[in-house]
Amino acid sequence: MRKWIAIILTVIMTLSVAAGALAEDGILRPGDKGEEVKRLQEKLIELEYLEGEATGEYDEATEEAVKWFQRKHNLLETGLADHVTRKILEEEKEHVREERREYQDWETEESGALYEAYAGNAMPMMTAMPMPAAGAPWPGMPEFSTDEYNHMESNRFLSTLTSPLSTFAADVDTSSYAQLRRRILNGDTIPPDSVRIEEMLNYFHYDYKQPEGNDPFGVTIEYAPCPWNSKTMLLQIGLQAQQAEQDQLPGHNLVFLIDTSGSMYGEDRLDLVKRAFLMLLEDLRPEDTVSIVAYASQDRVVIDGVPAGEKSRIMEAISDLEAGGSTNGSAGIRRAYELAEKHFVPGGVNRILLATDGDLNVGVTSEGDLVRMVEEKRKTGIGLTCLGFGMGNYKDNKMEALADYGDGNCWYIDTIHEARKALVTEGGGTFITVAKDVKIQVDFNPAQVKGYRLIGYEDRLLAAEDFADDTKDGGEIGSGHRMTALYEIVPVNSDFDFGAAESRYQTAEGSGEGDLLTVSIRAKEPEGTESRLYEYPVENKPAETLSDNMKFAAAVAEVGMILRSSEWKGDATYETALGLLRDCGSVSGDSFKEEFVTLVNYLKRDGEI
Repeated sequence: MRKWIAIILTVIMTLSVAAGALAEDGILRPGDKGEEVKRLQEKLIELEYLEGEATGEYDEATEEAVKWFQRKHNLLETGLADHVTRKILEEEKEHVREERREYQDWETEESGALYEAYAGNAMPMMTAMPMPAAGAPWPGMPEFSTDEYNHMESNRFLSTLTSPLSTFAADVDTSSYAQLRRRILNGDTIPPDSVRIEEMLNYFHYDYKQPEGNDPFGVTIEYAPCPWNSKTMLLQIGLQAQQAEQDQLPGHNLVFLIDTSGSMYGEDRLDLVKRAFLMLLEDLRPEDTVSIVAYASQDRVVIDGVPAGEKSRIMEAISDLEAGGSTNGSAGIRRAYELAEKHFVPGGVNRILLATDGDLNVGVTSEGDLVRMVEEKRKTGIGLTCLGFGMGNYKDNKMEALADYGDGNCWYIDTIHEARKALVTEGGGTFITVAKDVKIQVDFNPAQVKGYRLIGYEDRLLAAEDFADDTKDGGEIGSGHRMTALYEIVPVNSDFDFGAAESRYQTAEGSGEGDLLTVSIRAKEPEGTESRLYEYPVENKPAETLSDNMKFAAAVAEVGMILRSSEWKGDATYETALGLLRDCGSVSGDSFKEEFVTLVNYLKRDGEI
């Protein structure tokens, strides 16, 4: 009798320990049974990750369904229903599986078993939905990505008879190049619309003239033969902003606006966001002000206006952030502006740093509505800088629009090194504006120039009348920033045919007299409302050979044109780009330029162009 009592007590204690273990870590595992498992299965069935009836037993089908859910939400694929997985699962309201409705059947390579899709009919046995391998497309389906980019047509040649003025807003963003680098290193397909040549050009340093006196920037203009077309010339315009002195930096009021939705789970997303902001925190002065807003399904204030000197408190708050839920970014943006206004520093740096993959799917989600919201808020003197993370679900179009209309710039952060470049090494440019509403207008002399095309800046073009209109927005240039623009020019005596339109009432004599062109720049002071005009006439005296500045910029442009399949790429190949880079003395010792050479070699090897 005592023996049976001992056995019964042992069984009871074992069950108690098991139950206690579940209660302690909140994780459901294969082999577990009970109401918690049944509720988990009911939710998986409701969202169509699992078929059949909820049995209350954590079997193999349940484990596979949990893995599928974790894969879809970029969670660690363990098959265990941990507290993060269960929280995101409870918050998800709908799972639309279009693949299943569009395809009637398919066969998995691993088992060879045939799965028949159906619409709304329950199967007699509980079965996990067929699931592809991690990172692979559905069997029989093309590879799928939800990255979003605005479509843009490359600038064409324009005739100086009909369009003598070329006008565009300054842009110092570099996110396109960082995305390109990641795709090349990953061996991914490069969408042509993800390639913005001006952002590739602006990623690198050039030997530009420094500002003089109280000028906000120095201007360098070079003119030489075009390397990919023997019948055209190349014009390079470079702006170099003044560098703010460390001891003269104004006070900082920064709001870290962090996306903590489920799509931000992963080492290259929220984990990298945390590391980036912790690194920035080390670079701030103790008297600077830091606020933190996190948003997923809802927004919440994590830190409200704390001095940067309270590092332990801020570091702990950042480290404790976890990913889960949908993405109500508009609510987070509004709350961030509220905190920035609450702790506003007159004459200081008042800026929101938005870290996200751009996938806003709750609240205000359309690009137009988001733009109107930040455009209204920028009038308060608070800037918005966008820091993009992740790939596969990245909304580049929304990130670019928010930065452009929020008086900020856009970075894509793929590594901790890029985070250091954006927030520390070039942090002054990210936070401190030295000139705002910067616009460039080039006035071509039809007697010297038959036609031209601006390489890049397709989404920054302005009407000629907007140049002198101070109510029209330009671009912002930050401390130490540089901006590069290239024009391919058709001289008046060239026989290059670009399909120029002609007017019977307007002709050019082609005398070869007068300036080649005039570069005009308008810019406002950071707190100003009226722009100042800077003019730079350019004589028709081309250099015989390309300088190092032009060799490197031309190589970057050639690669960009090839990736965009530009009809104007002429004789450009990856090999000709590499030839320019080999002859460029500024490459050696510049780690970023050396990295670019490596990337072009990869493209040449893979593309055989």
